[in-house]
Amino acid sequence: MLYATYLLLIIAIVTLDQISKYVIVTHIELGSKFEIIRDFFNITYVRNFGAGFSILQNQTIIFYIIGIVAIIVFTYFLLKDRSSSLNKAAYLMIIGGTIGNLIDRLVHIYVVDFLDFNIFGYDFPVFNFADCFLTIGCFILIISTIMEGKHAKN
Repeated sequence: MLYATYLLLIIAIVTLDQISKYVIVTHIELGSKFEIIRDFFNITYVRNFGAGFSILQNQTIIFYIIGIVAIIVFTYFLLKDRSSSLNKAAYLMIIGGTIGNLIDRLVHIYVVDFLDFNIFGYDFPVFNFADCFLTIGCFILIISTIMEGKHAKN
């Protein structure tokens, strides 16, 4: 039952990511920008052939390998880690986000990005929901690791 729940949560993350990208690709012209909140948030359809901040452009094989390894490693952690539900949530987010972006790379050879924020005058790189899940999952693991380290010292 527990494994089925994990699978359903991963499917939900991937589905949200893929449906949002499908809507963008089918309804917005590449490069178009739609202002949602003035001077703060836009929907901007771009293709990212690299990773975060567009690093490692056109290194598709590297992204396939990293994605597959990440899915295997975090699935192992998900199934073996007995520490906390928070860690398990982080693993699920990382796995789901990785699968979402890996699907894009397999289907398109690039990742569909569209969430475009301007925060305090900084035009943040455009990203997608898979990136959100990956970032939040990693952030949770970092905080959890720091907190566990503090508890171990006491």
